[in-house]
Amino acid sequence: MIIDTHCHIYTSEMENADEIIKEAAKKDICLILNGTDPLSNKEILKLSSQYENVYAALGYFHSFADKITDEDISLLDNQLSNDKVIAVGEIGLDYYHTKDNKDKQKELFEKMLNLAQKHALPAIVHSRKSIQDTFNILKKHDVVGSMHCYQGSAEMAQEFIKIGFYIGIGGPITHKNNKKTRNMVKKVDISHMLVETDSPYLTPEEKRGEKNTPLNLKYIISKIAQELDMKEDNVIEITTHNARKLFKI
Repeated sequence: MIIDTHCHIYTSEMENADEIIKEAAKKDICLILNGTDPLSNKEILKLSSQYENVYAALGYFHSFADKITDEDISLLDNQLSNDKVIAVGEIGLDYYHTKDNKDKQKELFEKMLNLAQKHALPAIVHSRKSIQDTFNILKKHDVVGSMHCYQGSAEMAQEFIKIGFYIGIGGPITHKNNKKTRNMVKKVDISHMLVETDSPYLTPEEKRGEKNTPLNLKYIISKIAQELDMKEDNVIEITTHNARKLFKI
């Protein structure tokens, strides 16, 4: 089994979501579908009830920080009790797209982490151009989880690992100009890594120009194996063990 710990395979993102999920099942790939808003969370719960290889991570993304209401928070609180929900995500901070609502983003992030604590669930965290604020907020909460598509330094990765977070490795590791991530991977023990695709985004170099799918995990695994001078089967075995341990799958 391989576990894609972060993807967005649902109808509002991909019209052929059911087809992709079935193809992944044939390859023995489990999917953790990450929600970003009330609509995607609803879609993910439905898919997780239909497919054995689908698990749900539900949350509200930074881009909805100005829109999420108390009613939405209560809805999510109830949804997190579903047996197929294994994490709160995708949540976090992003100052790349907008810096105008930093306080709102932080407020929403805190609310999401409070729910993760309440339900004893790990968090799947997005952080772009906001690494220090993300770390400072996570330190205040008794929550473990995954740093989704981590693009920071090896030194900062070690700080996240110390507070119980795994480092998510996705398609960018294969991009020709992304030496930073490849160098970081060499300095972080694989016992703290997860593999993910962020489908339909962040397509690996080998499939550039196409929508990403969980089937492209093989390129990410191959690149990690190459950088660490390991066999691909060992990368799969260890990262799958890590995902099972974190998400209790």
